[in-house]
Amino acid sequence: MMAQLNPGDMAPDVTLTTPEGGALTLSQMRGRPLVLYFYPKDDTSGCTREAQDFSHLKAAFDGAGVAVLGVSKDPPAKHVKFAAKHNLTVALASDEDGSVCEAFGTWIEKSLYGRKYMGIDRATFLIDAEGRIAKIWRKVKVPGHAGAVLAEAEALARA
Repeated sequence: MMAQLNPGDMAPDVTLTTPEGGALTLSQMRGRPLVLYFYPKDDTSGCTREAQDFSHLKAAFDGAGVAVLGVSKDPPAKHVKFAAKHNLTVALASDEDGSVCEAFGTWIEKSLYGRKYMGIDRATFLIDAEGRIAKIWRKVKVPGHAGAVLAEAEALARA
C-alpha cells in the first residue's frame, strides 16, 4: 500500500545512501528545514535541469538555513558522475531498493505511449526543522519549480 502523506504529517524516518556510500537517515537532518525532492533518473534532460536549478539557488537555500537533498534510485557512483558532469552543488542520495520512494508515495504507475510502467513521480517535500511535512508538490513541472520551493522554504525558515 502506497503511503499518502499530507502537510502536517511527520516525514517518514527513512535511510538513504550518500554518494560516498554512507547511510543518512532523515532524522539526522532535523534541526533545520529540508527540501527533499524526488526525481526519476540522473542525466536525463528534466532531471538535469531540476538539479541545476536547485544548485543555482543553493546559496539562497543555505542563507535561509534550509538543506536540499535530491533522491533517485540511481546508485551512488552514478550520482557522483552526474554531479561532477553538471557541476551540481546540491546533495544527492540514493534509494536503490525503492523503500524511500514507497514511504513518500512517489513510486507510482506511469504511462508512456500507452505502455504502463512503475517509476518515480517527480515530487518535492518541504520538511520543517522538527521533521513535519510543511508542503508537498506532486507531478512537478521543472521550469520555475526550484524558485517556488525557495520562496516557500524562506517563508518557513522565517516563521
